[in-house]
Amino acid sequence: MLKIKPIDDLSKPELKVLKQGFFEQANGPLDGMWHFGFVPMSTHFGFYFEDELEGFCCVNGESHLIQFYLSPKSNIHGPDLFKLISQGNSSVIGEIKGAFVSTAEIQYLNLCLDNGIGYKVNALMYRQELKGVLETELDMQLANKSELARFVSFAAMNIGAPKAWLNDYYGNLIGRNELFGYWLGDELVATGECRLFDEIQTEYADLGMIVGQSHRGKGLATQVLKCLTNMASKKELACICSTEAGNLAAQKAISKAGLSASHRILQFEF
Repeated sequence: MLKIKPIDDLSKPELKVLKQGFFEQANGPLDGMWHFGFVPMSTHFGFYFEDELEGFCCVNGESHLIQFYLSPKSNIHGPDLFKLISQGNSSVIGEIKGAFVSTAEIQYLNLCLDNGIGYKVNALMYRQELKGVLETELDMQLANKSELARFVSFAAMNIGAPKAWLNDYYGNLIGRNELFGYWLGDELVATGECRLFDEIQTEYADLGMIVGQSHRGKGLATQVLKCLTNMASKKELACICSTEAGNLAAQKAISKAGLSASHRILQFEF
């Protein structure tokens, strides 16, 4: 008998095993920001068969699924369970408006295709193609705690992200030595992130960057990405990154830095 229950403790060993299985069944690396940034802030629900946790899903604050997985033992129940959830017929989970899923998540993607009424490309997922040291004269400096407020203000002004979230996010990156800045004198003109994975996808580095609005269109974004890629290469890590489907300038810069868009993140409507 199936039971769906909220999961409050995300450190449960049995949940970690299922999370590992979720990543292992993907046919490519998954976006770090989505799965290690947004997922922990989402509501988790467990699928219990005979009181054993055999699967889970995650629902964000806008009532969209962002992860769905069943163990091989119980995967046969996937189509019926997903249909129940996507149609809003689970009294525990409630209304579901849609889903975000990457083309690398085959099982989850197929269920969305079976149940969705439409979809659009939300983001492009990139993977490093060029190997070796990339030519760049850019010198990026590791951020320190005393510079946190500068980085927060820079990002808030240039991408409009909320300062409260940025303060926690950048504070964590600084503590992990994963945030870098490019300065012209006292002016911070670009930031770069070289995020490492702790337990899953440990062979990859997930890159991110922001270029100040007054310095865009000069090739700086490509140079930032090349600099970050070289940092990752020194640690023998391959690079991944993503950008919004409509951000043509970022897509051009990423391609010039030697990464190709191997997958997409799709947004489905139910």
